[in-house]
Amino acid sequence: MSDRTISLTVVLDDTYRVDDIQEVVGAIRMIKGISSVGVNVADSDSYIAYNRARTDLTNKILDILLKE
Repeated sequence: MSDRTISLTVVLDDTYRVDDIQEVVGAIRMIKGISSVGVNVADSDSYIAYNRARTDLTNKILDILLKE
């Protein structure tokens, strides 16, 4: 028996103005089975999380490259 899916998450490649992304939101709403589409506004928490992840990844890459 197959697992059942309740939701999908879409992550954008950059931050966009809410009014500039409305066409994408409208296109997603047209996909069969979509009940609702929410827009999450970037705030300080999202920027902090992005920068922490970027720093962690940078440190891991440097550790690999500088490992003797």
